[in-house]
Amino acid sequence: MESNRRARGGRRARLSLRFLRAPRLLHVFRLLLHLYPASFRHEYGEEMCAVFARRVRDASGPLALAGLLIATVGEVLANAAMVHADILRQDVRYVARTLRRAPGFAITAVVIVALGIGATTATFSVMDFVLIRPLPFPNADRLVKVYESKPGYLRMDLSPANYRDWTRASRSLERIGAYFGGNAVNLIGRGEPQRLATSQVSWDLFSTLGVRPLLGRLFSEPDDRDGAAGTLISSYRLWQTEFGGDPGAVGQSVLLDNEAFTIIGVMPREFNFPTRDQALWTTLRLNEGNYRDRNDNWLYSVGRLRAGVTLEQARAELKMRAEQSREQYPKENENTDASVFLLNDEVASQARLQLYALSGAAGCVLLIACANLANLLLARALERRRELAVRTAMGAGRERLVRQLMTESLLLALAGGSLGVVVAVSAVPLFARLVPTTLPIADTPSVDLRVLVFAAALTVFTGIVFGLAPVMHARGGSDTEGLREGSRAGGGRKERLRSALVVAEIVASVVLLVSAGLLTRALWAIQSRDPGFKPDSVLTLRTALPMPQYAPAPTREAFYTRVLAEVRALPGVIRASYVTAVPLTFRAGIFPVAITGEPVTRTAANTAFLRYVTPGYFGSLGIPIKRGRDVTESDADDPPSVAVVSESFVRRHFPNEDPIGRHFQFALGEHVIVGVAGDVRLRGLERASEPQVYLSYRQVKDVLGHYIPNDLVVQAAAPTALVPSIRAVIRKADPRLPVSNVALLSDLVDLDTASRSVQVRVLVAFAAIAFVLAAVGIHGLLSFAVSQRAQEIGVRMALGAQPRDILGMVVKRSVWLAIAGVVPGIALAYAAGRSMQALLVGVTPGDAPTFVAVGILAVVMTIIGSLMPTLRALRVDPITAIRTE
Repeated sequence: MESNRRARGGRRARLSLRFLRAPRLLHVFRLLLHLYPASFRHEYGEEMCAVFARRVRDASGPLALAGLLIATVGEVLANAAMVHADILRQDVRYVARTLRRAPGFAITAVVIVALGIGATTATFSVMDFVLIRPLPFPNADRLVKVYESKPGYLRMDLSPANYRDWTRASRSLERIGAYFGGNAVNLIGRGEPQRLATSQVSWDLFSTLGVRPLLGRLFSEPDDRDGAAGTLISSYRLWQTEFGGDPGAVGQSVLLDNEAFTIIGVMPREFNFPTRDQALWTTLRLNEGNYRDRNDNWLYSVGRLRAGVTLEQARAELKMRAEQSREQYPKENENTDASVFLLNDEVASQARLQLYALSGAAGCVLLIACANLANLLLARALERRRELAVRTAMGAGRERLVRQLMTESLLLALAGGSLGVVVAVSAVPLFARLVPTTLPIADTPSVDLRVLVFAAALTVFTGIVFGLAPVMHARGGSDTEGLREGSRAGGGRKERLRSALVVAEIVASVVLLVSAGLLTRALWAIQSRDPGFKPDSVLTLRTALPMPQYAPAPTREAFYTRVLAEVRALPGVIRASYVTAVPLTFRAGIFPVAITGEPVTRTAANTAFLRYVTPGYFGSLGIPIKRGRDVTESDADDPPSVAVVSESFVRRHFPNEDPIGRHFQFALGEHVIVGVAGDVRLRGLERASEPQVYLSYRQVKDVLGHYIPNDLVVQAAAPTALVPSIRAVIRKADPRLPVSNVALLSDLVDLDTASRSVQVRVLVAFAAIAFVLAAVGIHGLLSFAVSQRAQEIGVRMALGAQPRDILGMVVKRSVWLAIAGVVPGIALAYAAGRSMQALLVGVTPGDAPTFVAVGILAVVMTIIGSLMPTLRALRVDPITAIRTE
């Protein structure tokens, strides 16, 4: 039995050995040889197979054969890599020599690629920074923002009462915190008083975001109780500037608005929430009074989804709780619903659309650049056709020629891509102005590793894909065709390919030119709008009066009276006044309006903005009083208090009526209209004028104390020269009061359209680049076409063709190219205009002047591009052309 088992084992070993020595093993080796270049394989392949066959025969046993196979695979991989590297070195040296002999071609190709790669890389750096890269919080994809929603307001701040009710028993949210942002405090007692941006946060907000302090600790629940001692957490920037990065700052006490706060922690450098300009954070310390009015909306809320809970599930749960709240409080929560959005999606829709438009423009520039590169490479391949044919006839394989052409394309692309990164680095600071300031990120976009990887991938893609045209040309046709120099090597299919590439350039340039034109006209339309006030020669600055020091009305009024009297007495001052907040700086309250005898409901249709003003405010800004009068010093807080309303307020609530003397409920009180002021674009030039109510500074309610006038408005002949004198006046009135937000009102108007202006400048630059590149492409195509048809043109002229016939032939072709590109370009441009219609304020997507101007420009561009080739065609010597083979 044992002998039988050994016999069976021997038979299996012999069978296995015979199998391994079978031709299949040699077939495997032949497959491995495909790792070598074809030229190397053809020259040495059979010899290598013979050597491998001998080694197989000499091997004894299955283990020896397995070892041989493993060793052979390793050898082939290493040797093939060395052979490829050696051929690559040869190709690089050869390409470098050929490019040195054609510097114009090399420089043109590199610059074209650099423009396309640079524009796209710079745009991607901003897109990645704003829309792709997650916010700097752990598991940021699970962070959400919770809002109230009412008719006309999809994302509305929460009232503390609804925040408490909706989130107290939430099952879909693991944690939830709240904050009040956009606030500021006065830091005093540490040198010059400063106005610092701050946010009041609930004790659990930081743990909801998943962040830890750099030093000290986070807020705890006792810190957030009503009546608790003041505690604050410093930003990294404030810790460095005010405390010199001293770890001993934790535990120190500082004065904020005359209230003592103890520093309990310092946040990391990268933490900036809710916006990048935050200097410090304090606790909310809500009391029962904050929960009484469910229409007092001022809280923002951030929650973290539980593991496994989707956004839709969280929305459904909070909508259910909002419905329960409506049933429980039908009067206060009428039409109130809940809405939930991912924190990562909290980018303003206009900013998002601007970036998308910029990306599309960069894509057009890249397309034009790549089409030009392909045309250049194809023209160069056709010019070198005779050379390639001779090399083929002398034994060079097609694979070798293809490798050299692809090497040339990749080298040009890599050189252009490297220069493009330099272009991107230079352009990113301009593009960074498109980043919304409301994002909780401190850094600005930069060309980092992610962007470099993108640029490298884009460069290689450009070199490979758009280098295929000459490669395919090198692979096609017979070897003898290229030897007949003078034949129409550029005709037929190759000519159609080059024409198609130029048409694509025209299409992309038309889309880009129209988009830039539409956005430019929209910018002009916005900048030409009447803001409702006269910003010239008006200085604004903020003197935020701290509470409770200025809580008593007599204290505030004494401050306003003293400062205004001394400022008005300064040389060159025409008018001076105080207001809650100047236009275009959104710090006003929104309150429901009810005409006496009508119910109060909070919807977008019956709300107005509140401004407290001192007498003379309308004159300081050149806002006309259309009816009635301005507020005066005699307007005290006696019910009903007087009010000046805007024309839009009258149109909404008293159409075709005289509003003077009419009563209405607003901001916790009854008011009588004594005047009607002209409309002011409060929240930007792009928005329509909204109803506003102006109340006397003497009528500030205690519960609305945070809306007191804080912005000083000074109209003067030379306002900037008065800044030191005005600072001295304010310092004399209160040495502890900081002066901040010093700016000319005209600069605030310009700032309102700053991001749009940047976008338009970038798009215009892209459009100019596209226009030039398309003109270069057309000129190159027609020049090459004329050179390829020199013999035909010479024959025509020898047979009696007139110069005008040759001129007509070339110009006709350029016009047809223009038509072939303009028609689809106009259609695509209209579609692009429809997609960015939200940015086209005051302009329609089919704006006729823009489309007509671009169409004419594209035709003119094409004809101009054909002038030089046409003149060259007219100078063809018929005798020389006929003698050419």
